[in-house]
Amino acid sequence: MKQQHTVRIIGQEPVLSVLCQDGQRLDEVLSKNGFPVDHPCGGRGSCQKCKVLVNGREELSCQYRIHTDIEVEWNRPSDIYSDDGVTPSAERRGSQLAFVLDIGTTTLALALVSTQKRIPEKDRVWHLCKATNPQRIHGADIMSRIEYCQKNADGVKELQNLLLHKVQSMIRETLDSLGIRESIPRMYAAGNVTMLHLFLGESPVGIGVYPYTARFLEAKETDGSLLGFESVGKVELLPSLATFVGADIVSGLGWIGLPEPGRYFLLADLGTNAEIALWSDGRLRATAAAAGPCFEGANISCGMSALPGAVSSFSLDDSRKPVITTVGNREPAGICGTGLIDLIASLFRAGIIDETGYMEEPFTVSGPVVLTQADVRQYQLAKSAVCSAIEVLVKKEGISYERIDKVFVSGGFSSGINVKNAVDSGLFPEALRAKVHSVKNSCLQGLIRFACEKNNLSFYIRNGEYVDLSMDDRFNDAFMENMAFRAL
Repeated sequence: MKQQHTVRIIGQEPVLSVLCQDGQRLDEVLSKNGFPVDHPCGGRGSCQKCKVLVNGREELSCQYRIHTDIEVEWNRPSDIYSDDGVTPSAERRGSQLAFVLDIGTTTLALALVSTQKRIPEKDRVWHLCKATNPQRIHGADIMSRIEYCQKNADGVKELQNLLLHKVQSMIRETLDSLGIRESIPRMYAAGNVTMLHLFLGESPVGIGVYPYTARFLEAKETDGSLLGFESVGKVELLPSLATFVGADIVSGLGWIGLPEPGRYFLLADLGTNAEIALWSDGRLRATAAAAGPCFEGANISCGMSALPGAVSSFSLDDSRKPVITTVGNREPAGICGTGLIDLIASLFRAGIIDETGYMEEPFTVSGPVVLTQADVRQYQLAKSAVCSAIEVLVKKEGISYERIDKVFVSGGFSSGINVKNAVDSGLFPEALRAKVHSVKNSCLQGLIRFACEKNNLSFYIRNGEYVDLSMDDRFNDAFMENMAFRAL
């Protein structure tokens, strides 16, 4: 039997002491005990974002092996945060309730909603909370997590447990904050296909290797108790369209609805895997582009999620001094997705970044927060993937951009996106500039509508076609061309 050591975690009340095995990685101990460690590099030690103080000395928790009793200082705030829309208590009597869960690769969003038809749509959400997906300990993107499942016999179970424990904590936080003691009859959930597999404990390994096959795409239902949810009856997962176009897109489509006959809508759900759909009243084409996790702040040297201190907007004044806004009006601690888009566009317009993406030296945003040449390259890869995927879908459908009425941009950061800067930086084609509208989490909005109205999603499954960009030469050509920044 291996020797055991005590890890004493200080900095929050109450102080916690836990036992671990000799040689165990510190990040694993922290995450399993409710202290989420963020290392989007998948624990390779390259992103440097999992630093903690061990016995007063800074260490990378993903590289630190425990061989003695240690004291770890943890001063980070809880990653479960609420965005309340609570109906006054007088309106609660007799209400029918349901949970809706958006299982994002980076962020989880859980809402408690009233499904009563008499409740106006604006008052349906009683409580909304969000949290970082704790699976990030094994990488920021789905391929990193699939790779973890390939290499570790218990990988699927471990990733499932991380996710389900976090969701259960969010359920408990929601019910406790509202003083609700009864069980909630149903939960409706959506996410990309990999996240849905891990949620149910199904191996996603087939998704990561040719011919990229999922174990299921259809809707699923199970008992909440089988997932360890103490106060949830049935859990229903919405259907997916294809291996790389998941229930999150289908949910969003159900919320947006159909355009006028002969016209088109386009939805771009921007995350680590950018899923894009183009549809009319009779046809749907959808695809996925590997945009990488930069929109979520990962793979960016000073990147972070949209938490307090994240630079969320940026511009240069007349004297080219930075003008910034941070989440929570805190001291700048990093850059989130919307801030990155603003930063890239502003520096390009000022000539600090040239058309090839080159800049002479790192740009100081504020204090230790900087943008590097490598960060610009990460953004170029992401924006080119999105813009090129849109171009291919439009050409595949054989239409002009004029036929598209609206472009809906969704994702964890989309509600704060500056459309001008998104187009100026090449994220969307110039021809769509006047048609781009940001929406706040189309997946979650669609889940709320489905829970309350049971709107029919079969149209999108029946009439949907997946476009494989890897099999289309036009995508490769467009990708190389769109890497550059366009002259303004």
